[in-house]
Amino acid sequence: MKSHPRWAALGLLGLLPVVAAAKPIAFADGTTVMAEYGAGTMNEVQLFHAPRYWYSVGAGWLELASEDGSKQRHITYLRGNLLVKRWNLPGAQANVFVWGGLGQATGNDFEGSDFARNAGVQFDYETRRVYGAYKADLQESDHFSHRIDTLQLGWAPYKHDYDTLATWFVLQGRRYTGGLAEGTETALLVRFFKRGKWVEVGATTDGRLQAMAMFNF
Repeated sequence: MKSHPRWAALGLLGLLPVVAAAKPIAFADGTTVMAEYGAGTMNEVQLFHAPRYWYSVGAGWLELASEDGSKQRHITYLRGNLLVKRWNLPGAQANVFVWGGLGQATGNDFEGSDFARNAGVQFDYETRRVYGAYKADLQESDHFSHRIDTLQLGWAPYKHDYDTLATWFVLQGRRYTGGLAEGTETALLVRFFKRGKWVEVGATTDGRLQAMAMFNF
């Protein structure tokens, strides 16, 4: 009997670390919904479907605001994601993803809507106890250019499997370009993950709420 690619991928997850870093592709024939809230700076919602394990397509909505409120952006986009390389190691996994998209943007410092472009890359490495992830995401148009660089380092106090609850303590550093924020925004987060469901919550070092949820179907 030939196994379905989705269930084959889930079976493989039982032999690999539970996914600790948010990824734009979960498994073949899978759908991923992600929502992120960053008080005062960034809010984002994404929906992707992966016909194959190595690519996904979908849409997103992004809201950006500068610390002083002088710049506000609302960007709606269509995007494609590609798994460039995956390393399945004994007790570990590493990935390289790239993506690109097109959309429409509005802002409070220019008239009407603007044609927007999106491009990015993500590197991640994880075991059942530690992981690291770096993501660079560029949103630009003829009126603005904003790049968001995010570095995450995570530690799990106990090993976990796909069917058990994973707990992670995460240190996050994030930098915004294009006049949105000065310096590096640092946050401390607690992440809970079980099967296809993930929730994390925490705060930046200046007390602003950070939260994220991800669901894989």
